[in-house]
Amino acid sequence: MSHILAIDQGTTSTRAILFDTSLTAVASAQEEFAQHYPASGWVEHDANDLWSTTVDTCRAAIKTAGIGAEGIAAIGITNQRETTLVWDRKTGKPIHNAIVWQDRRTAAQCKTLKDDGFEAAVTTRTGLLLDPYFSGTKLAWLLDNVEGARARAEAGELIFGTVDSWLVWNLTGGKVHVTDATNAARTMLYDIRKGRWSQTICDRLNIPMSMLPEVRDCAADFGETRADLFGRPIPICGIAGDQQAATVGQACFKPGMLKSTYGTGCFALLNTGDTPVTSQNRLLTTIAYQLDGKPTYALEGSIFIAGAVVQWLRDGLKIINDARETQPLAQSADPGQDVILVPAFTGLGAPYWRPDCRGAIFGLTRNSGPAEFARAALESVGYQTRDLLEAMHADMGGAGDAILRVDGGMSASDWTMQFLADILGARVDRPKVLETTAMGAAWLAGQRAGIYPTQAEFAAQWALERSFEPAMPDDTREAKYAAWRRAVDATTRA
Repeated sequence: MSHILAIDQGTTSTRAILFDTSLTAVASAQEEFAQHYPASGWVEHDANDLWSTTVDTCRAAIKTAGIGAEGIAAIGITNQRETTLVWDRKTGKPIHNAIVWQDRRTAAQCKTLKDDGFEAAVTTRTGLLLDPYFSGTKLAWLLDNVEGARARAEAGELIFGTVDSWLVWNLTGGKVHVTDATNAARTMLYDIRKGRWSQTICDRLNIPMSMLPEVRDCAADFGETRADLFGRPIPICGIAGDQQAATVGQACFKPGMLKSTYGTGCFALLNTGDTPVTSQNRLLTTIAYQLDGKPTYALEGSIFIAGAVVQWLRDGLKIINDARETQPLAQSADPGQDVILVPAFTGLGAPYWRPDCRGAIFGLTRNSGPAEFARAALESVGYQTRDLLEAMHADMGGAGDAILRVDGGMSASDWTMQFLADILGARVDRPKVLETTAMGAAWLAGQRAGIYPTQAEFAAQWALERSFEPAMPDDTREAKYAAWRRAVDATTRA
């Protein structure tokens, strides 16, 4: 049993990756699933798609590796966070589609709670802001809008979970209802300082606490899989939300270390050690990971649209057929045009937190075309990242690592990473292994299972593939960023 199976359940696809004893990926499988948009600003997944793609990709990866389930010591899970599911405790049947983290349907409820002065109570306990991004108001919406749901919940018939809980429930045949501290920290229901669900918030949202899963460390016993799934029961030993798993995978174990992951969205986390730093700049205080009962905290900035802007170029505008076409298009853009795209398709995340905003484009000319749109799309990711890092440095009094470790699909684009370094005025380091999210989940499970190295040894194995040094003149950098800030200001006032 020398391998770890990592399940990476994301927003648009599910992947399974097998890692050997040296933490090298030896086999993988990936499967996309449908996105559902029942109304403007609403995003849903079929819960059964999340489960079926997990089983299918795990089986495919195991088959490709040719090792059989007997060669797998443990499973680690990482998942899209905040996505909310409710299902029947006995049958396991969901009462509704999963409500995805991007979904904005509870914006009005969040505004009402803010107007009532409840945000301070939420932030003090959870480190989060009152925003439809998080699971709490999504869960309340399901109880209020699915016929009979509230009565069934109060009778103890229904349970809630984020995607990790849903997968563990199904993997164990309904025997285990758990989550880990990082996913719990994203629900807006969990007190990150006291390490328990908040009765105050649950009471205000009218959520029965009997619905909530047990919270465990990131490396812990989460039960065993059903024997019929993969050939024998396999222990589940690690869970972390995707951004926290990437923080682990990037070995950002020391306070001040900083990583940014570029997937569907973009998420930057700054390790603050055993101290939960309260942001003065509308960032989130969250749990980076929890081991041996001890939480390590982080400041987080969340961008809703990063890689999704490239999907928009492909599926919405249809100006590309493949994401790889974006970089050469951007390189060919007219340098005399300064087109700026504010991709607020589902609102603006940190540090603005404007769920009501929608996307806008500035600086168009008669000659603006696909190349200029592609460049503006990629540049928007760099601008948004700078917004986050400026807020982080302000919260930390200028302290923190001047080097940004990057990962995720968009980090493979040299052009995008060079622009990121240029607009930040800071070095950007890309590791040899870009699958840091899955690797983080694998290390948590493997360390628990006793086949992977200690935290310090794991950190020493981190390997650099390429550094990107800023090359843009200071005056150009500041002029471009000032134009971005004017564009955001105009968008938020529209």
